Amino acid sequence: MRTAAFSPSNHWNPTFRKSQITTQRPKTNASPFLFNTQNCPLNHRRARPPFPSFSINPSKNPLTPISQNPNFDPPPLVVVGSANADVYVEIERLPKEGETISATSGQTLAGGKGANQAACGGRLRYPTYFLGQIGEDAHGKLVSQALEDCGVKLDHLNVVSGTPTGHAVVMLQSDGQNSIIIVGGTNMCSWPEVLPDEDLELVKNAGIVLLQREIPDFVNDQVAKAARSAGVPVILDAGGMDTPIPHELLSAVDIFSPNETELSRLTGMPTENFEQICQAVAKFHEMGIKQVLLKLGDKGSALFIEGEKPIKQPIIKAKKVLDTTGAGDTFTAAFAVAHVEGKSKAECLRFAAAAASLCVQAKGAIPSMPVKESVSDLLQSL
Repeated sequence: MRTAAFSPSNHWNPTFRKSQITTQRPKTNASPFLFNTQNCPLNHRRARPPFPSFSINPSKNPLTPISQNPNFDPPPLVVVGSANADVYVEIERLPKEGETISATSGQTLAGGKGANQAACGGRLRYPTYFLGQIGEDAHGKLVSQALEDCGVKLDHLNVVSGTPTGHAVVMLQSDGQNSIIIVGGTNMCSWPEVLPDEDLELVKNAGIVLLQREIPDFVNDQVAKAARSAGVPVILDAGGMDTPIPHELLSAVDIFSPNETELSRLTGMPTENFEQICQAVAKFHEMGIKQVLLKLGDKGSALFIEGEKPIKQPIIKAKKVLDTTGAGDTFTAAFAVAHVEGKSKAECLRFAAAAASLCVQAKGAIPSMPVKESVSDLLQSL
């Protein structure tokens, strides 16, 4: 992978197809820790960067999608979500209140749960589109270049003027654990109240759709309903805003994917053992969610299908753990790729576990995403 993330000005094409539109700022149910949506501009320009889909020249972009039948284009993975510039600072420990500490190093890399999952799909060589927003700034250039390098199709990536690209501060401790502070930026602001028909058509023609909660709920709701109307499965990752999830959105989701902490917070129930986890998952079944894909950290993962026995997947132990930042996004996206490729549920879990195991062995979210051959090699070695 090229190191464009370290030099955001490299390989940037400043020419955009721009169209002036005016929208009323939507009301969002954003977390108070995210970007203040009251500062979002009412008037903005939405433009699409003229990036190619997948490179014809393999020397320029080696991550060309793999297809067993060259005459058949599989239905794509469509990821709708956030795009951030992640400012990484490596520290020995978190600072105490009122304390200033020095970081051992720092760098800025592309991230955001949506961009991470799209990058993973591209790295796994499955046709992947990213539908999201960036600003006209260096952070936006960094994100779009990183996604292009991963082979992600950017036809539906909108460039918004007057609002900064979302960004996050990732405090990475020496044991590989991290704490993150998010600034929403274009992820939370300047979305049209009604998504363009061309974006919704992309969703309706997808093989599977991935959503997260780092963009407004009303955007996710429109996407999920469009996918549901076309029979396209939707996975909603619970990561992002810690506000209650609207029932209308949940009712349009096929697979809900929280981690253990998110499951406990959203249900108000303890999740200290597997019995308690099953009881908490049952609460989502009662709300109409048929499948819950649960990420359990170092305890592995499990898929709960209503009326069936849970399918458990232990972790595939990594040789070393350097950074867990993108592990959850890698797991979810890899599961989605395996699912749309027709693998069994157990095979999907195993494939996702292998991808996550490789992810934690490198620093940075997108730079650590494994390629498909690495995942296959790891599975064959077990």
